[in-house]
Amino acid sequence: MRDSVVIVGAGPGGLAAGLQLAGAGLDVTIVEKNRKVGGRTSAITADGFRFDTGPTFFLYPQILEEIFASVGRDLYAEAPMTRLDPQYRLIFGGGGRIDATPDVERMQAEIARINPDDAARFPAYLEDNRSKLKHFKPILERPFQGWSDLLKPEMVSSLKHLRPLSSLYQDLSRYFKDPRVRLAFSFQSKYLGMSPFQCPSLFSILSFIEYEHGVHHPEGGCAAISEAMARVFEQSGGRIRLGESVERVVFEGRKAVGVKTDGGFYPGRVVVNADFANAVRKMIPNQLRSRWNDRKIESKRYSCSTFMLYLGVEGTFPEAAHHNIYVAEDYEGNLADIETRHRLSPDPSFYLQNASVTDPTLAPEGCSALYLLVPVSQQHSNIDWEQEKARHRKLALRQLEKIGVRDVESRIRFEKMVTPDDWARDHGLHLGSTFSMAHSLDQMLHLRPRNRFDDVDGVYLVGGGTHPGSGLPVIFESSRISTRLLLEDMGISHAYPQGRRAAAAIGEVA
Repeated sequence: MRDSVVIVGAGPGGLAAGLQLAGAGLDVTIVEKNRKVGGRTSAITADGFRFDTGPTFFLYPQILEEIFASVGRDLYAEAPMTRLDPQYRLIFGGGGRIDATPDVERMQAEIARINPDDAARFPAYLEDNRSKLKHFKPILERPFQGWSDLLKPEMVSSLKHLRPLSSLYQDLSRYFKDPRVRLAFSFQSKYLGMSPFQCPSLFSILSFIEYEHGVHHPEGGCAAISEAMARVFEQSGGRIRLGESVERVVFEGRKAVGVKTDGGFYPGRVVVNADFANAVRKMIPNQLRSRWNDRKIESKRYSCSTFMLYLGVEGTFPEAAHHNIYVAEDYEGNLADIETRHRLSPDPSFYLQNASVTDPTLAPEGCSALYLLVPVSQQHSNIDWEQEKARHRKLALRQLEKIGVRDVESRIRFEKMVTPDDWARDHGLHLGSTFSMAHSLDQMLHLRPRNRFDDVDGVYLVGGGTHPGSGLPVIFESSRISTRLLLEDMGISHAYPQGRRAAAAIGEVA
């Protein structure tokens, strides 16, 4: 009989883990409370419109490409995608615009429209961050199970390249003097739910990855990636149980032996892909959690949340790019409203995806699928969303005029609104924090919940709540780390022969 694993949650981390474990010959079941796969990386479909629920940028596909290759599949055949150019448009409330492009000369020309001296420093920024990623990549690819991992020679040697004591914004001041240009290379900290004024400097690699490796749009949106993983997982012998909620992890002493759901019992080692702060408190008794007891979890800092409008609209918007980011004139004040004052800003930054300009499958002919995201505070007593959501909707729609998108409301044919309360209730996110635990230095590496959950035996974590952190490529890397640990604990080589042969075969065809 094959060794069994049960995965809690069919989000991208759980699906990627399932692919690898099924490919290693294990008997794998994924249990998902929703009626569709993907978690926050799923799709909302209605009236011929299709929207990504959460992530819309697909970055650094190399990690997932390697995962697919390990089970004998080609990611790009399973999920066709387009590399965008321009990658996105940045509009500054204080004046100016940048159409970000991976073409170095064109990007320098874009920056020069704001500050010619900063344009001259763009190649140096790329070169330095190329080196930083080279030194940081091994850190992203390995587990951190304790302090001793920080003292290993490769970790110590990397610190001088990572400048861990500087903030992202401070680090960028070495290259760029204009605050708008610095923000063009630091707004990506919002992928982690953090302010660039607080985010550690090592995350300058986020914007670098966009320019070096591209911003991609999978046909059908990022949800198509989740759907492709689920399809290949099932074709590899895995099982997905949708619409089934996990009630608890079942233990014999401190050893997990399976999970109890509202539909039955599934034996095996347990991989948790649900929101860490909510899931472990629900599924693992507090008395079994010494390092991550309820009090410890409550004491941690969590990311911001988001206010969402998914809009199916008559007509098209050629005046807008595929991805559009509006940076509020008082960006620092807007961030303070989100992170410390916990109030709604009168002029918030926002993001608009107008993906129909690239992908006609997302809307009926002559229509557009607009995805509008406004970063807001996590759930807080200062904000009553039942009282505020209608007003904030009107504000969000008015904000669109600041990027030249007008006359939207009268043409709306489908609409869905999501507030932090909805993220908490419908997706099980602690405080509605859409980017999980914050990525401050005291909540990273071994100080984050560990991939091999060390409070109990036989439980492993994948997703944004564990090392290395949030964001799709990083979540995929967490799945590689956690599945490698699980297979090692079972005495199975993670470089299993069928994976090596499959990867070689794909290389020969390419």
